Amino acid sequence: MGNLIKVLTRDIDNNGGNFFLDFENAQPSQSETAVWEEVNQTLTEARLVLDHLQAYKGAGEEIRQAIQSPGVEGVQEKAWSAVVPLVGKLKTFYQFSQKLESSLRCLMDVLTTSTLTPTQHLEQKQALARQFAHILHFTLRFDELKMTNPAIQNDFSYYRRTISRMRINNLSADSGNEVNNELANRMSLFYASATPMLKTLSDATSKFVSDNPDVPIENTTDCLSTMASVCKVMLETPEYRSRFASEETVLFCLRVMVGVIILYDHVHPAGAFVKTSNIDMKGCIRVLKEQPPSSVEGLLNALRYTTKHLNDEATSKQIKNMLQPN
Repeated sequence: MGNLIKVLTRDIDNNGGNFFLDFENAQPSQSETAVWEEVNQTLTEARLVLDHLQAYKGAGEEIRQAIQSPGVEGVQEKAWSAVVPLVGKLKTFYQFSQKLESSLRCLMDVLTTSTLTPTQHLEQKQALARQFAHILHFTLRFDELKMTNPAIQNDFSYYRRTISRMRINNLSADSGNEVNNELANRMSLFYASATPMLKTLSDATSKFVSDNPDVPIENTTDCLSTMASVCKVMLETPEYRSRFASEETVLFCLRVMVGVIILYDHVHPAGAFVKTSNIDMKGCIRVLKEQPPSSVEGLLNALRYTTKHLNDEATSKQIKNMLQPN
C-alpha cells in the first residue's frame, strides 16, 4: 500500500473512529519491540513453511506401486524411502502450528488486555496489528494449499500403516525419522481437519478467553470485529483500494477479514451471524462475492464450513442464502 491508509470504520465497530492502518510498513514502537521481535521470528519461519508446502508433491506414485506389489521388497523400500522425509516435513508443519498458537497468544495479550478501545489498540499498536494480520493471512493460505493437496493425508496414512506393520513384525524403522505414536495421533487429528491452521487459531483464541477470565470477552471480540470492519471498508472503498500496491494486497485483506470473522464466530457466545453482531456479515460476504470466484472460493468455503454459528436458527435466511455454493 505504500502510504498509510486512512480508514473510516463507520459505525460497524460502535466507535465510528477514523484511523490509519498500515498493513505494509508499520514499524514497532519501543513498547512493542519485544513482542514484535518474538512474533517476527515466527512470521519469518511462516514464509518457509508456505514455500515447502507449495512445493510438496507427495509420494503418490511410489505408494501406488508399493500397494500393487506388496511382495516386492525393492518396491516397498522405495516407497518407504520416499515417504519418510515427507513425513518429516509434515511433522515440521505441525510443530510450527504450535509456534503460531504461541505467537497469537502474545499478540492477543497486548491487543486486548488494557483500558484502550479496539480502535485505539489497532491505531497505536499498528506494527502488532500488522503481525496479527500476517498470522491470519498465513493461516488462510496454508489451509488453502493443504485443502488442494490430497497427497498430505495419503502420505501420512501410508506412513502410519507401514509403521504399524513394522511393529507387528518386530522390524525397526529408522529411529531418527520415526514419529512416535503420541505425536502421530496428534498429527492425524491436525491433518484430518479441512483447515488445520484455522482450527488451531480458533481453539487458541477460545482458550485465551477462558484462560483470562479477568479480561472481558468484549475486549477480544471487539478487537476482531474492528479488524474485520477495517478490512471490509478498505476493500469496498475505491479511494482506499486504489492505493493498494498490488492485487496481492486485496487478497491479503480478504484473507485477514475472513480469518477474524471465523475467530470472532468461535469466541463470541452468539457468533458473527446474528443481527446483533458487531460485524456487517452481509457487507463482508458481498465484498467477497465481488472478487474473481477463483480467488475467493476457498475463503467462502472457510466461512461455510469452519464457522461455528452459520447454521444456527438465529442466522438470517439471507445470509445463509448468500453463502450457498453456486
